[in-house]
Amino acid sequence: MYQSREKVYPRGIKGRFQSLRKFAVFALLGLYYLLPWVTWNGRQAVLLDLPAREFHIFGLTFWPQDFFFLALLLIICALSLFFVTALAGRVWCGYACPQTVWTEVFLWIEHWTEGDRPRRMKLDRGP
Repeated sequence: MYQSREKVYPRGIKGRFQSLRKFAVFALLGLYYLLPWVTWNGRQAVLLDLPAREFHIFGLTFWPQDFFFLALLLIICALSLFFVTALAGRVWCGYACPQTVWTEVFLWIEHWTEGDRPRRMKLDRGP
């Protein structure tokens, strides 16, 4: 009951779906990092200007009094996410979920710094 848990050592996986996941990670992180530099009508495409209390999203400007529309848009997005995951949950959870994307990145970093699975196990057994 009070025994320390065993460490999990994930194996490297190769195949078509792993390549698809790698593509999804690069595409989603690229979108995450490059979207602030995309311009739309001479302005940043997604700009949440808090001091000016303006929210610019692809040419649409939302003011604080328009929060109802933004909340409605977010509710529609949340319900769409719910229905898509109900129909094809593995697609979201396996390829596009932010937790999955960042976990994949950290696994790549772990493999780069500590080596593959047998090497990590050997390192943990050593002094």
